[in-house]
Amino acid sequence: MVVTSIDTNVLVTLLKADRPGHIQTAQAALEQASQLGTLVISPVVYAELFAMPLRDEAFLNHFLQDTRINVEWRMTRAMWHRAALAYGTYAERRRGRKGDPGPRRILADFLIGAHASELGARFLTFDSGVYKSAFPELELVLL
Repeated sequence: MVVTSIDTNVLVTLLKADRPGHIQTAQAALEQASQLGTLVISPVVYAELFAMPLRDEAFLNHFLQDTRINVEWRMTRAMWHRAALAYGTYAERRRGRKGDPGPRRILADFLIGAHASELGARFLTFDSGVYKSAFPELELVLL
């Protein structure tokens, strides 16, 4: 069975419903991934979605149930370690650029990527940049 981990930006696209072309793309990708196997999000993605304005826990849980998305709550030491290494490498690379003030990405992005990578999942996202370089082994499904 194929496991597809979903990035926050894919689900925010559906919840905000402010970019029609992106909504259709996200819906089609989720449907295709669902046909291949299981859809999951990390607890970090859950927290980011929970923090959205005008959303509460009941709404979010109902949305996840309707879309057949499971929260994979387990965050192992290996995931945290992998995220820390990837974030450190990213920050060091950013500091090496002349005139660059430092990291633009936040640790959450690396926790999400490490979670998907350690699960051996495919990763559905609109944002290839950080994940492609930080987690080269991660199978990206770019929208």
